[in-house]
Amino acid sequence: MAYSAVVGFRKVSALGISRVLQADKGSLWRFQLETEFGEVLRLGSLTRNYRKNSGPPKFDFTGTEATSTFDFTDLTCPHTWYPIARKKKRKVILHVGPTNSGKTYSALKHLEKSSSGVYCGPLRLLAWEVAKRLNKANVPCDLITGQEKELKEGATHKAVTVEMADVTSVYDCAIIDEIQMVGCTQRGFAFTRALLGIAADELHLCGDPAVVPLVEDILKVTGDDVEVHTYERLSPLVPLKEPVSSVSSIKTGDCLVTFSRKDIYAYKKIIERAGNHLCSVVYGSLPPETRTAQATRFNDETNDFDVLVASDAIGMGLNLNISRIIFSTLQKFDGTGTRDLTVSEIKQIAGRAGRFQSKFPIGEVTCLHKEDLPLLHASLKSPSPLLERAGLFPTFDLLCRYSLAHPKHGLYQILEHFVENAKLSSNYFISNVEDMMKVAAIVDELPLGLQEKYLFVVSPVDVNDEISGQGLAQFAQNFSKAGVVRLREILAPDRVKVPKTPTELKELESIHKVLDLYVWLSLRLEDSFPDREVATSQKSICNLLIEQFLEGNRLNSPTRVSRYLRRQKF
Repeated sequence: MAYSAVVGFRKVSALGISRVLQADKGSLWRFQLETEFGEVLRLGSLTRNYRKNSGPPKFDFTGTEATSTFDFTDLTCPHTWYPIARKKKRKVILHVGPTNSGKTYSALKHLEKSSSGVYCGPLRLLAWEVAKRLNKANVPCDLITGQEKELKEGATHKAVTVEMADVTSVYDCAIIDEIQMVGCTQRGFAFTRALLGIAADELHLCGDPAVVPLVEDILKVTGDDVEVHTYERLSPLVPLKEPVSSVSSIKTGDCLVTFSRKDIYAYKKIIERAGNHLCSVVYGSLPPETRTAQATRFNDETNDFDVLVASDAIGMGLNLNISRIIFSTLQKFDGTGTRDLTVSEIKQIAGRAGRFQSKFPIGEVTCLHKEDLPLLHASLKSPSPLLERAGLFPTFDLLCRYSLAHPKHGLYQILEHFVENAKLSSNYFISNVEDMMKVAAIVDELPLGLQEKYLFVVSPVDVNDEISGQGLAQFAQNFSKAGVVRLREILAPDRVKVPKTPTELKELESIHKVLDLYVWLSLRLEDSFPDREVATSQKSICNLLIEQFLEGNRLNSPTRVSRYLRRQKF
C-alpha cells in the first residue's frame, strides 16, 4: 500500500481468525486474536432473516425451567418500564413541519427558558450545536454523547445523543429531535425509550408530520396531554422543470447529492477538473469533526470551496448554505439492495436548499437526469407516508432476568429468541439486531459476564467495516484476558500518514472508528481502558490527515491551484 499506516491483511483462513488479524510487520494495527475464534468473526455468515423462522421455540421463554411463570418475551406494555416518567402527567408538544420551518428553533426557545432540561438529538453534531447555543445564551449546558462528556459548572441543562438520554432524572423541559426516527429499523428503539422514559413536565417532539398519529396512539396509555403545533417552511423551495445537463452548469452554492463514496469522489474530480469550482464533501463515514470542517469551508464565502458533493448525510445535523440541491440519482443501496428513495428521504434532502436568512433564501431542487424529475416532483407534492410502528428492544433488566432463568444460554441465543418470540402491541416492532448479534457471537466465545458482553454489543462498532470489527474483537479479547486494554498494544501511531488515494482514506476513516470505539469504552470502563487521552489525541491526528487529503484533492483543478496556494501561503 502507498501508506504503511494501514493494516496489510492476509486472506481469511477457514481454520483460524489469527491469520486474518495478524497485521504485517510495520503496519498500524497489531491485531493478535486467539485461534479459537475460528469462524466466529466471519460476521457476514451470522446474518439471519427472522421473518422466515418457523416452528415452535427451542427454549422455554416463560421461565418454567426455573420454576418461574414470568413471561420474559411479553413486551406489550413498554410504558411500564419507566416508573419515574409514569409518575408525571407530562405535557407533550409535537412541533411538526418540513425542513427549514423553525420547529426545532421554537422548541429550543422553551428549553432556554426552563429551569432544567435536556435536548436529545440523533447526531453528535446536533448535540454539539445545541450545547454551544445554550452556553452562548448563558444557559450552562453539559454535552454528553457516547464519546464525550463535557460538564459545565452549575449546569442544569444537557445536550445529549438520544442513546444517552437519562430516564432516571427529572426535568422541567425536554426535547427529542427528529422524532420520526422512532420508525428507524436499527435505532428506533432509542427514540421510543426517550419518548416513553424521559420524566419531564414538558416534552417537546420535533419532526415530520407523519409521526403524529403514531405518537398520539402510543401516549394514550401514559396519561400524558398531547398537543400538535404545525409549521410551514420559512423560505420557498422551487422544483426546477429542467435537469442540470452538464458539469458546466454547476454553480456556486450547488450541492450534488449521490449515494456512494466512490461516486462522491468521482463527481468531485469531474467538477474540479472543469476548473471553475472546488468541492467540499460530506458523507456518513467521515468523522463528525471532518464533516463539520467541510461544511464550514463550504459556507465560508472567502474561500474557493463553493460546491458541495454529499450523500444523504446532509439531511440532518449540519447548517449548510445551499442554493440548489441536484440529485445525481433517486436510487440508493440500503445494505440489501438498490431501491428508490422514499418520499420522506427526498423531502428531507431537498429541503436543505434555501436555508432561512442565508445567502440563498430561495432553494431550488433538480436532478442530473431528466427521467428522475417526475419522481422528484411527485414526492415533493406528497405527504410522507404515516409511520405505523415504533422500534422496541428489551431492556437489559429483561435480558438479565432471562439469563438468570437460563444460565447456559449465551447472549447470542438470548437475543435470537427474544427476536423470534417477542410479544408486541400493534404500535411496535422489534428493532433489527443483526449487527448486535454479530458482536454477541464474538463475545460469547470469551469469559465475560452478561453485563460486559452487553456493553460490547451496544457499542457503536461498525461490524460491516473490517478494521472496525477486528478492533472490537481485539478489545474484547484483551479485556477478557487481562482486564486492561492498552492502546499501545494495538496501535502504532508513528506510522499514520496522509492517505494518497480514496482507498487509503477509507482505511484511515476505519482507524478513526476504532479509536472512537476505544473512547466510548473508556467512558464506561475507565480503569480497563485507561488510554482515553491517547485515543482522543490520535483521533485528532486522523481528522487532520483526512482534512489534508481532502484539501490535497484540490490539485485536480489546475486553473485554480496557484490562487489557492497563495491564500494558504504555501
